[in-house]
Amino acid sequence: MGLFVMPSLGADMEVGKLVEWLVGPGSAVKRGDIVAVVETQKGAIEIEIFEPGTVVELLAEPDQVLPVGAPLARIRAPGEFDVKSSPAVGPPMAKLPVPDTLPQLLAQAAPSRPVPAPTAARAAGGPKPSSPAARQRAAEAGLDLTTVEGSGPGGAVLLSDVERCLAVTPSPAAPMRAATASKGKPGIDMVEMRKAIAAAMSRAKREIPHYYLSHEVDLQRASDWMGAQNAIRAPGARLLMGALFVKATAHALAKVPELNGRNENGIFTASERVNAGLAIAMRGGGLIAPAIMEADQSSLDQVMDAMRGLVVRTRAGRLRNAELTLGTITVSSMGESGVDALLGVIYPPQVALVGFGAPRVRPMIVDGTLVPHVAVTATLAADHRVSDGRRGALLLTEIERRLQEPETL
Repeated sequence: MGLFVMPSLGADMEVGKLVEWLVGPGSAVKRGDIVAVVETQKGAIEIEIFEPGTVVELLAEPDQVLPVGAPLARIRAPGEFDVKSSPAVGPPMAKLPVPDTLPQLLAQAAPSRPVPAPTAARAAGGPKPSSPAARQRAAEAGLDLTTVEGSGPGGAVLLSDVERCLAVTPSPAAPMRAATASKGKPGIDMVEMRKAIAAAMSRAKREIPHYYLSHEVDLQRASDWMGAQNAIRAPGARLLMGALFVKATAHALAKVPELNGRNENGIFTASERVNAGLAIAMRGGGLIAPAIMEADQSSLDQVMDAMRGLVVRTRAGRLRNAELTLGTITVSSMGESGVDALLGVIYPPQVALVGFGAPRVRPMIVDGTLVPHVAVTATLAADHRVSDGRRGALLLTEIERRLQEPETL
């Protein structure tokens, strides 16, 4: 019998508030199912499960504030017998202590309410089960959730189901979305987010021996190729240079695998896939870097689509736990209006961050001739415990080579 516990949704997280269960005892779950919603300083996060099985017992109630690692539910693996006489695991969740130093947002839990009945039971004669993110998106779009087919456990409607429905049926409330968004997103406390960012960055500079490298990259071929591509594409399918930066970085890491992974408890583990964290600025301030999963295996168009989706969901506080916890490297781009270069701080437990300044027309010598070319300054912040300057330099030069061949991305 396995335990499903409160996940760590970032190096700065100590506790989380259980907002809602989307499953109940008896629910069958599979890898990737959204089973609960947890609130942190970064908003309401949809929690995925990574092992198949059947929910046997819920050990925590909505509105409880629980430390990372606290048991949330018991899960029976496929083929495993349910021993009903098993003793209860640990003390009641309501009695778990919460450190005095935690953010005010999570320091006080609302009064406990009964654990909800299984999803299937709620669906019978009651409102259709759905995640908070799905309900909020449907409300913004004026979409009736009863018309949406859910793909979650027990038929629960997830955010992805709503987005899929809206892609087929245009939203009647589209003109109202901007006004709705301007009011701010519930569950995101910008002051607490700033505290969380400060705590994570302080830890990074204290524990990680950073080294920095920079390199000027000629972007003229990439810029010309992207312009030609966008000229024949519909507006919604056009590419941004940031997508090329992510894809070139993901490909380049194949040459320097020690910069793609996680250093946890002093042990570095290289990742077989590149889950590229994308640094996204919140409109009210603050920064979150959710991951584009398997960016190295995705096409350039898929990376571009993932970037658009992450920006929208990050600013709405509708991310999934895998996107916050499984990143293997971070890519940060200043965009068209930023400064020439940035020196990033590695987000633990990752070991590298690649930064791109604003692309600008600069004088460059090409084949002995001085010409104006679009160029960008690429920088690397890396962990000296797992790599050195020569290996870091190889990554930057490989990124440059990839950007010189944009059609291969």
